[in-house]
Amino acid sequence: MTETTVDGSMLRSMFIQGANNLGNNVDRVDALNVFPVPDGDTGTNMNLTVVSGVKEIQQLHSANAGQVAKSFSKGLLMGARGNSGVILSQLFRGFSKPLADANELDSKQLAKAFETSVDTAYQAVMKPVEGTILTVAKDAAKAAKKAAKKETSIKEMLHAVVAEANASLERTPDLLPVLKEVGVVDSGGQGLVHVYEGMLAAARGEEVTEASSQLSMDEHVQLTHHQNAQSQLSAEDIEFGYCTEVMVRFEDSKLEQHPYNEEGFREELGQYGDSLLVVSDEDLLKIHIHAEEPGEILSLSQRFGELVNIKIENMREQHSALTGEKAAPAAKPSPVAEKAEQVKEQKPFAVVTVAMGDGIYDLFKGLGADVVIEGGQTMNPSTEDIVRAIQETNAEQVFVLPNNGNIVMAAEQAAEVSEQQVQVIATKSVPQGLAAMFAFEPERTTAENEEAMKEGLTLVTTGQVTHAVRDTTIEGHSIKEGDFMGICESEIVSSGQSVTDVAERLVQAMVQEDTEIVTILTGADAKEENTSYLVDYIEKEYDDVEVEVHAGKQPLYDYILASE
Repeated sequence: MTETTVDGSMLRSMFIQGANNLGNNVDRVDALNVFPVPDGDTGTNMNLTVVSGVKEIQQLHSANAGQVAKSFSKGLLMGARGNSGVILSQLFRGFSKPLADANELDSKQLAKAFETSVDTAYQAVMKPVEGTILTVAKDAAKAAKKAAKKETSIKEMLHAVVAEANASLERTPDLLPVLKEVGVVDSGGQGLVHVYEGMLAAARGEEVTEASSQLSMDEHVQLTHHQNAQSQLSAEDIEFGYCTEVMVRFEDSKLEQHPYNEEGFREELGQYGDSLLVVSDEDLLKIHIHAEEPGEILSLSQRFGELVNIKIENMREQHSALTGEKAAPAAKPSPVAEKAEQVKEQKPFAVVTVAMGDGIYDLFKGLGADVVIEGGQTMNPSTEDIVRAIQETNAEQVFVLPNNGNIVMAAEQAAEVSEQQVQVIATKSVPQGLAAMFAFEPERTTAENEEAMKEGLTLVTTGQVTHAVRDTTIEGHSIKEGDFMGICESEIVSSGQSVTDVAERLVQAMVQEDTEIVTILTGADAKEENTSYLVDYIEKEYDDVEVEVHAGKQPLYDYILASE
């Protein structure tokens, strides 16, 4: 880097230090979520998203600034989690667009990248809201453009970007009344400011080191997610025992002998395992597969170029370490031809849904969901997670039910990059997801199912009982840390120290004259006597309302209720 240009190496450093700075401030960003619910995870989602981008550029051997930006964008795209992560991925997707194959960037090119980042992010959001990360990005981009007109120094231009981003962040409560009521700035905007501050530090020659807590947090989240999933099966159930990831740098000499066709290669690899993901551009090929013969995967991949990154993990051993179960012996290798015969014919329809809690998982499976992704309030699946689930269905048309408002954008992003026909039904809660499943009929056409499932969402009202993680005053409620809260749709309608009192008032807000049934999904920490009390209360107060109780076993939320 010179005073007036940024090369690929410096841009890589800017991205990495931006990620480090965000990672070091995850707890701060999480704490800014307006609702004091225990799943306020804006910082966590943004961090996991940007870490995915860092991993991608660390595997890229190029000093070309445009290639670094493109690689970072790709990593963010597939690793995006939650609405904040998806918006962040779209910002850097736009950032990379005007850079193309630029070897170095001057201040005007960098300013143009900030400008197109905003255009792309705004287009990705159906109803942009000012006073959010979008506003902060927009104001910062304007500052970049203004500075670049008179300033050739990269450091000075980035200083203007960071100064305006901070100023814009402080103005977010004036644009979004709920922020002013709670007394916080926008959490997503704060996360973006941390990224920009890290980028500026790199340009100045300063170093933002990765705090030790960042990696341990990511590993903890992923390990918890992995442990929960592993508890659903035995080591003997793992048909393909090696999680295999490989990246290939295309080589012209090899491509002349073995022309690369993504669809054909994907079909070829499909004979060797499951959970297959193949992503490629003009330079690189990335493969993820659960296979029994990882050596075969490497050999097939090497036909197209140089192997630049390989990771093979024994999932049976991982399962045994997590559960304490004795490792199952590896299955005997079977000929590819035999596996090909076992490949199921592609079915016309499938449903992918998201659920947190063993009981809710079983409910969706019982209603016919083909793949249930473990996740929800405390662990939003990434775009890549959803793409893999879609591929796993082996169906022509796939319906995706996110069941959480913070997962909808990641699901829509997965639909865009998937090669299958995907329709996202924007379910924002588990009850909405269940209603959509009840409305689904395999005999109908895609359009008929889409209409029926969307109509099903309008017939259910969602309620949740959880606890506050901090003191706050919002929507007329003065809430103390540890208090229970009753949330009807997205509005807090009751709070207090008694879970049954809070649940009673929540039911009162949910039950209408035409309500026929109330379904209660009990959480992992729900007490039987409290559940019995709640059932008795509903049956006593509402003679014509039927009550159903299911053990959802979801974490953090004592009760999830649905009235229909």
